[in-house]
Amino acid sequence: MKVIVIGCTHAGTAAIVNTKSLYKDAEVTVYEKNDNISFLSCGIALHVADVVKDPKGLFYNSPEGLKELGVVTKMEHEVTQVDIKNKCVEVKDLNTGEVFKDTYDKLIITLGSWPIVPPFEGIELENIVLSKNYNHSQAIIEKAKQAKNIVVIGAGYIGVELAEAFEMLGKNTTLVDAEERIMNKYLDAPFTAKAEEAFKEHGVNIATGEKVVRFEGTEGKVSKVITDKNTYEADLVVLCIGFKPNTSLVQGQLDMLPNGAIIIDEYMRTSEPDVFAAGDCCVVTYNPAGDTRYIPLATNAVRMGMLVARNLVEPQLKYMGTQGTSGIKIYDYNIASTGMTEEVAKSTTNYDVASIVFTDNYRPEFMPTYEEAMVKLVYDKKSHRILGGQILSKHDLTQFMNTLSVVIQNNMTIEELAMTDFFFQPHFNKPWSLLNLVAIKAMEQ
Repeated sequence: MKVIVIGCTHAGTAAIVNTKSLYKDAEVTVYEKNDNISFLSCGIALHVADVVKDPKGLFYNSPEGLKELGVVTKMEHEVTQVDIKNKCVEVKDLNTGEVFKDTYDKLIITLGSWPIVPPFEGIELENIVLSKNYNHSQAIIEKAKQAKNIVVIGAGYIGVELAEAFEMLGKNTTLVDAEERIMNKYLDAPFTAKAEEAFKEHGVNIATGEKVVRFEGTEGKVSKVITDKNTYEADLVVLCIGFKPNTSLVQGQLDMLPNGAIIIDEYMRTSEPDVFAAGDCCVVTYNPAGDTRYIPLATNAVRMGMLVARNLVEPQLKYMGTQGTSGIKIYDYNIASTGMTEEVAKSTTNYDVASIVFTDNYRPEFMPTYEEAMVKLVYDKKSHRILGGQILSKHDLTQFMNTLSVVIQNNMTIEELAMTDFFFQPHFNKPWSLLNLVAIKAMEQ
């Protein structure tokens, strides 16, 4: 069996490693246009802030590691054409310029995603950079050394983490977003308000509800960011507006969503036989809403890559879907969420949405120290099924959202969560778990 893999970050690496583990005799070739694999882009801000001093720690595999498994590993090779009907690809060696063709029995597409770059006026100016891969991280670090005023555009997780990192480096930092709140896709207002307050206390300028109009520069380098409301000085601009599927290579050959996300079934199969896809280039089954959505996350990617290998020869293991569970640390606050926010549930589903916010200390007050925790539960009024949740505390309680992710995946109700058995030990919690308590409060509504 001859297998070609296009792209090798999270899904690609997982697909390759598991394919070689399951099918010892399979001839696996990977084509990757970069010179590295498996880069954890979620660690870019930590590297920028010098928390992670050695960037090698942000890679969990290497081209050499794949070669040791017997994989034909072609770094700095870009697949320029895919002919699915004839099961072949055209490849360009980016070092020599050589172009050649290769054939396959099974094709695994793990092309990932790419940052959204709107056609802003002045976008071509120097020192306007992206934040996605290893090369981006190195460019950000080098350019930030000389920069005094840094503007981050886009207040999702990557944007807010970078804004914190730049502030820690002593930079005059502005965080711009067209939405009225930072991290609005992941958290509801009580939680984003706490994070915004922390940013302001540390001197970060939060410019929400502002749309970027254009960039201005001097001598070819960016010097100002112009929004519809204000002007900001900028020696460095980092675009973190969001991501889109990087699937133009197979456009028109596979079924896709309008945004280019490849449609796959529960076994990672595309609309064409012997073609599989995984990771940020695909749709995912979104359990809280019971539909399919585009949710690019490394956690989804590694699971999907493993599933490709498991189902490469015959369907064996189904994809269980995702809750989009995620976490972030903003200064002293540990924050996590799973499933839908109240805002997202109301705007994208037909559920009769209800919610409850509960605040309590995470462990008994007779202990030497304790911290307050704020927990939110989002649920359907009719069925009482839990749709989402969020937590924030200065103590790390983020694992509660992993627990709640399992609750949502198994369609549990607020009553079932209220009565679920959790341990009690004063070092860690109270006799009633925070999840029990917030569910009981929901029952009382």
